[in-house]
Amino acid sequence: MKTIDLTGNHYGRLTAIKKVGKRPNGNALWQCQCTCGQSCVVDAYNLKTGVTRSCGCLRRAQSKENCAKNEAFRNHIGNTASLGIVDGTNVLAMTKRRQTNRSGVIGVSYEKGRDVWVARLYVKGHLVLNSIFKERSDAIKARKQAEEQYLKPVLASLERQ
Repeated sequence: MKTIDLTGNHYGRLTAIKKVGKRPNGNALWQCQCTCGQSCVVDAYNLKTGVTRSCGCLRRAQSKENCAKNEAFRNHIGNTASLGIVDGTNVLAMTKRRQTNRSGVIGVSYEKGRDVWVARLYVKGHLVLNSIFKERSDAIKARKQAEEQYLKPVLASLERQ
């Protein structure tokens, strides 16, 4: 099949410069120059169909514009309280059970491959509990003890605020 020469053609913010190779599926790869000055390699099919229209600068510009327009978003910027973060700890993740949780306890999961129960707890970005147990009840007990030790002070500081 004959390759179509895209040299000099404009696709959104991109200008095709030269063909630089082929993808495993047979699509040509083109070196392109973006209007922002960046250079990138793009699949010819994505260029021609409009899937790829820039080096990524278009998405950044649109995101910036959308954030500026959205008042609710602007009100949440820098407001960690709305995210449930207290002293660098995500309290919501530690106190609200996810719908996908199958163990019934936050921070306790079952690893089918190893046939073990795992208890985990992150506080201030650090893994303070990561233990493996044969019995579910032991994992739950370890998680509850870790919550008492590490999470209780964080929740107490939240109540004082």
